Amino acid sequence: MADSERNVEVVRRYLRTFVTRDLAELRAVVAEDVEIYGSGRAVRGRHFVEGAIAAPGLTVLDQEIRELFAAGDRVVVSMAQTYRRDATGATAVQSACKMYRLAGGRIVQFWGEQDLYGLLRGLEMVPDGPIEF
Repeated sequence: MADSERNVEVVRRYLRTFVTRDLAELRAVVAEDVEIYGSGRAVRGRHFVEGAIAAPGLTVLDQEIRELFAAGDRVVVSMAQTYRRDATGATAVQSACKMYRLAGGRIVQFWGEQDLYGLLRGLEMVPDGPIEF
């Protein structure tokens, strides 16, 4: 198997953890000191991802990888995840675009953005109307 194919499989395994909430699998594919960039900040540590996966009150019901591209040690993914707000049963789809860098069979860096505002609107957590500035 070529490096890019292995890297694609690692990223797919990682993304599935958001649906399965399998923290052992997450630890197998993400470096402990992973660098994370996006949403206007930079942080380091797998515990940030663990917290997102295990967050109470919000469940990932489904995940659709719309596009995936691998080159060298990088994998780029555009995707959509369907979430449920457990308190209300409301569901919404959040789109995202992420880029991962891998080394030694693990994700060591990733960058990305997701439509957080659209997700919050869809889950009825912010008003569904125009924002006034």
